Amino acid sequence: MKYQGSPLFLAVDQEGGRVARLPPPFTQFEGNEAMGADGNPVERVKAYAEITAREMRLVGLNMNLAPVVDVPVAEPEKHLRGRTFGRDPAKAASLGSKVVEVLQENGVMAVAKHFPGLGRATRDPHKDLPVIDADREEMETVHLPPFQAAANAGVAAVMTSHALYPALDPDHPATFSRTIIEGILRQRWGYGGLVITDDLEMGAVASGRQASEAAVAAFDAGADILLICGDQGQVKEGHRLLRDRIIRGEPVMDRLRASLERILDAGSRFPPGTRALSEEAVKAYFRNR
Repeated sequence: MKYQGSPLFLAVDQEGGRVARLPPPFTQFEGNEAMGADGNPVERVKAYAEITAREMRLVGLNMNLAPVVDVPVAEPEKHLRGRTFGRDPAKAASLGSKVVEVLQENGVMAVAKHFPGLGRATRDPHKDLPVIDADREEMETVHLPPFQAAANAGVAAVMTSHALYPALDPDHPATFSRTIIEGILRQRWGYGGLVITDDLEMGAVASGRQASEAAVAAFDAGADILLICGDQGQVKEGHRLLRDRIIRGEPVMDRLRASLERILDAGSRFPPGTRALSEEAVKAYFRNR
């Protein structure tokens, strides 16, 4: 599973609950809300992460787009219901970090999302651009701590949100904000892992620009991996836009090298399985589980 000698990132959203892209016979877990409310939540999330990583590796997957570490301050917006660990930032930080630790101990990259937090969102970014009406103090004490904990735990990647945070950057949604990505993640926290965007075809982005143009803007802000999940024509166009900037001699090579180094480092630490995948091994695992 290599392209030009570099391991591929083979990713899936396997959060548990209603966001579980691998259906039965893969083991199904409750979402974060139910696991966080369990009488022994640490053991519950450890079991989720260990079994999920084992089954993902069995079929050649090496990146889980989880955990969600957003902290709702009221009833979560519909698209987040059941997906958060609850309203306690310390619990979200602790359980999220445990998921990161166990997934990655078992060979699967974890992705903390949706930075810097959708817990106050009143709109679904799949459809519209949320404006997060949280002051600086709330951001610092409620929404940012679980992401900092994940960064400190060595999370392989952090996924940015398509939302505007006036208290942090009044002009740019997080995915396009150097102030948020470079300023908070890289400079303030010293985070050296990957920054990955949410899907750049979501309504929060698509209403203002093409996904290819959004990819370039996210790259300029500091994102390493630019997700365009549907229109492959937009993937090619984004590649062309970035290539043309290099050809024109624009000063983007240092940024490009930094992202490539982070991508190659993650790929070397979490390669897909080196053995050929075996349908019989998969069948035997689920038959004997």
